Amino acid sequence: MALDRPDRQGLSGQPQLGTGETILLVEDDPTLAESVGFHLEQEHYRVHVAPDGFSALKRFRDVAPQLVLLDLMLPQISGLDLCRQIRAESGVPIIVVTAKDAEADKVLGLELGADDYITKPFSIRELVARVRANLRRTSMADGAGSPLRGGPMVVDPERHEVRMGGELIAMTPKEFAVLHLLVERKGRLLSRTFLMDEVWGSDFRGLPNTLDVHIRRIREKVETDPHNPRHVLTVRGLGYKFEE
Repeated sequence: MALDRPDRQGLSGQPQLGTGETILLVEDDPTLAESVGFHLEQEHYRVHVAPDGFSALKRFRDVAPQLVLLDLMLPQISGLDLCRQIRAESGVPIIVVTAKDAEADKVLGLELGADDYITKPFSIRELVARVRANLRRTSMADGAGSPLRGGPMVVDPERHEVRMGGELIAMTPKEFAVLHLLVERKGRLLSRTFLMDEVWGSDFRGLPNTLDVHIRRIREKVETDPHNPRHVLTVRGLGYKFEE
């Protein structure tokens, strides 16, 4: 795949919104992979397909995609192990595509660094909307302002980096977006609804504890004692705030 056809229109019949971003589709069902890849190419995304974990990891390193669509049920390397490996190497958005609809499986994917998930069977329109939303929020973070200081850390939206004492702290795009909002508005209570709308969008249909999972992961990375945080604080029943 990886075709670019600028004369085509999107699923809605309107001009496509993609701008040629590269997507790695990891899917072992060739029929589904062909269908998803075709529709994404219709939206002007460049699609590379990998049918198993080993080839996916190699392709990921070769093409440096802007987003990964990752099936969990894969031969050779499981989708969860692949998610963990990709996240260790990159902050690229990962959307888990899975037939597993148990809440525990979805939470585990988020815990391992996935940014979003969609459950099979899914509509192509919903999948494309998720892809657009994740790519759009990632691009909005680029060049989004000057570095912010909060407690012991520096949050740099232009470089999409978080540093503590000069040490780079790895963050997924969603983790970075949540932390950036909290530091940008430090000392102010940010409601759960506000954070979800800003980071995931008002049309997000995911797990109700998605935000909590990301807050927990942020604390594990920036707090000396994640169980007794000093900076990323919970205001019970209302939301979260960042304190110096």
